[in-house]
Amino acid sequence: MSGYTFTGKGGDFRMEDPQHSSGLYIPVAGNTGLRSAVSPDFGGDAKLDQNHFLIAPKSISNLHSDRDTRNFFCAYEDGIWSACGASAMQEAERFTDAEDKVVLEGGRMWQKVTRTDKKRNITAEITIFSLLDTPSEVMTVKITNDSDTETTFTPVAAIPIYGRSADNLRDHRHVTALLNRAKVCEDGVVVKPTLSFDERGHQINDTTYFVLGSGANGAKPVEFIADVDLFIGEGGTFLRPRTVLDITSSSWKKAPFNVDGKEMIGALKFERVTLKKGESVSFRLAIGATTDPEKDIANALLAITKAEDTDKIFEETKDYWNNLTNIHVKTGDAGFDNYMEWITFQPQLRRIYGCSFLPHHDYGRGGRGWRDLWQDCLALLLTDPDGVRKMIIDNFKGVRFDGTNATIIGDKPGEFKADRNGIPRVWMDHGFWPFLTLKLYMDQTGDIEILGENATYFKDALVCRAEKRDAEYGEDYGVVQKDKNGAEYQGSVLEHILIENVSAIYDVGDNGEIRLRGADWNDALDMATHKGESVAFTCGYAGNLVDIAKYIRLYADRSGKTTAPVAAELKELIFADGADLLSSPEKKRELLMSYMDKVSHAVSGDKEEISLEDIAKALEAKAEFMMNQIRDKEWVTDSEGNGWFNGYYDDNGKRVEGEFDTPDGKNVRMMLTGQVFSVMSGTAKEENVKEIIKSADKYLYKEGIGGYRLNTDFKALRTDLGRMFGFSYGDKENGAVFSHMAVMFGNALYKRGFAKEGYKALNSLYKASSNFEVSRIYPGVPEYFNAEGRGLYNYLTGAASWMMMTVVTQSFGVRGEAGDLCMQPALLAEQFDDNGIAAITLPFRGKEFEVRYINSGKKEVGDYQVSKATVDGKDMAVEDGKRAVLTAAEIDSLSDGKHTIEVYL
Repeated sequence: MSGYTFTGKGGDFRMEDPQHSSGLYIPVAGNTGLRSAVSPDFGGDAKLDQNHFLIAPKSISNLHSDRDTRNFFCAYEDGIWSACGASAMQEAERFTDAEDKVVLEGGRMWQKVTRTDKKRNITAEITIFSLLDTPSEVMTVKITNDSDTETTFTPVAAIPIYGRSADNLRDHRHVTALLNRAKVCEDGVVVKPTLSFDERGHQINDTTYFVLGSGANGAKPVEFIADVDLFIGEGGTFLRPRTVLDITSSSWKKAPFNVDGKEMIGALKFERVTLKKGESVSFRLAIGATTDPEKDIANALLAITKAEDTDKIFEETKDYWNNLTNIHVKTGDAGFDNYMEWITFQPQLRRIYGCSFLPHHDYGRGGRGWRDLWQDCLALLLTDPDGVRKMIIDNFKGVRFDGTNATIIGDKPGEFKADRNGIPRVWMDHGFWPFLTLKLYMDQTGDIEILGENATYFKDALVCRAEKRDAEYGEDYGVVQKDKNGAEYQGSVLEHILIENVSAIYDVGDNGEIRLRGADWNDALDMATHKGESVAFTCGYAGNLVDIAKYIRLYADRSGKTTAPVAAELKELIFADGADLLSSPEKKRELLMSYMDKVSHAVSGDKEEISLEDIAKALEAKAEFMMNQIRDKEWVTDSEGNGWFNGYYDDNGKRVEGEFDTPDGKNVRMMLTGQVFSVMSGTAKEENVKEIIKSADKYLYKEGIGGYRLNTDFKALRTDLGRMFGFSYGDKENGAVFSHMAVMFGNALYKRGFAKEGYKALNSLYKASSNFEVSRIYPGVPEYFNAEGRGLYNYLTGAASWMMMTVVTQSFGVRGEAGDLCMQPALLAEQFDDNGIAAITLPFRGKEFEVRYINSGKKEVGDYQVSKATVDGKDMAVEDGKRAVLTAAEIDSLSDGKHTIEVYL
């Protein structure tokens, strides 16, 4: 058997011989900050944050080679066997007939591995999960004698306790060991270092790390070792520790005792066990890190003292994670339905893990970026919009008055910090994403009035889009923008949106497109800070302006207001127009700099009431100019007549995409991002979209590895564009199938009415993810697929939010429109089951709906229309045969509970 098969609720799966695949791991966490990664042999790490690792950090390169991690030994008279598979003998037997038989079962935040020692016919079943409300993993170990004769062994749990910052892997590794203080008690080993040595300096340590154990009928361990060197012994290893080989060694001691200044381990020896035929014995371990040891250690012990209690907690934990998401699909492909259970869960994983703290994600220190704040909201808006309103308003507090934003984001909602290093980097796309999220929020809730809510602005020393520093800024100023009177300035959400989007469209390069600066969405386009431009996101901002105008008019209709208060300094940017200005990059930059200089320290605080309709018209006029300029100047073709939009200019001000003559012949250079945003924004007309699809299929699509690559092979090290071209082609940002942009391409195609082509983009990612023989990943969409089709950077990717949003709102076509629920399916015939039914369950406006599409004739998309629709058996409105609509008022009049909508095609 190869790969995994789905087994039940929540995308649970099963696979044989997981040890034959490298790089596999599953996230295990609760709600109290302890975040773990667990490989099939229970390798991996566990941590609270960058400075508090319970088990030593593991990246993908050493996930399977490092052995200082969770283990459980059975010490026999003739040798040792690891229930986790981590012993020298078992490693030597791998890929031989003597190898253990191994079966893994996995699900959301848990893993169970059943391992059979063929020689002794002993089976170990180990399960790991994390307590929800206590920062502790729980491992349960059940050993069963399946042989015809009795067997005797000594059980030993062995979990090294790293207990310090990731920086200390090399930096002061020995010195920080000298800080360790271990107390060995009757339940296990508790370690609290005296100090923390990390980037924060030398501080009194406040974190306690522990390994606790409980045996059959709550029996406590009998002897312990807390010193790693003592446990391993001279010449020993974690795979072959001398104190387990010689289980009667005098190194084992009874509690209580203390150990100071050593590398620490929770080595717990239990009473010798004899099992008759068919008998079993179980053990439970709690492995945790806490700043409240009295409470959390007591709770962890309660969870592991009795086997029946531990089993109950495990089932409750599984139910919690399975019920955390409330969007479920039913199509003609059960594999896809289960796959979507993981897609809907991945945004929750990113909420917990940030962008770091899993083995592939060995960069950064755990925080989320500006983009993440907004894109993670996309998933929340579809699954649990309660509380998102405040979150959105809080997020706007990170906007600077020059249209850029804070880049250091605190742990609390709305908390943003000044960059102590003063790194002057601006991502030019950052102003684009907030309105995208705000728009989805207004559609899902009907809360257009949020545009009138007020929020503060962020302020630090970086001004004028990081080109200057505010000489008057000091730490006593704080991080909230002030007016000329020293009061904290507040502006409406609409004002924040206008500042972000309007300032960006004046920040142009010599070709008239918005400057690339430090990078756009593609962080690896980071070497064109002087003359680089992003046509791709110029399209994106132009599309934003059109949509902002639409929602400004909705706001006027809903609120009855005809004007809105806007910062006086901003008025000129909103209304500046005329061909002389709009077509002059130099004049645009001068106007922007004049505005930014005015607001570089204190803003006036003066506001003007401006006509909402006038603002909307001004935005539309600018958008039309931008789109026409791109249509006229940025369409490129190859020698065969294939066409697409150029997406970038390099640091020499030269167009990046098209067909170029090189010493090695003609080189076609095409990037996916420019096509995504030209299609999504409406810049690309219908004939352009058809040509883009044709060109993308020719130059970017590769069957079997996820579909649409991010770019063609430029065959050059482009230091005038970005570090991505230093990567091997087919990896990361240089030509990999980057799931996020591939999904967005699908989304854009669906939105423009190209359902079959949009489905192709999404289905290619699903098929590649599910083809375990190639992808070698558990269920879910990874950040990218490399040139061989292997999935990398699993779980923590914004692609999951976009895939969920696209499947729900475009493929199934169930979406909010200013608070109304609209159903306009774009499902292909193959997505319906044998009875011609496809269904989705999801929440909307506080109610739960199951939407069932009934396509009894299995008609293809484009061939079917909506003929009839009912909610709980009562007729619903159908518009032009295209969609069914349930108004916000009708939804609010429904009773609580689940409602069934049937749409006949």
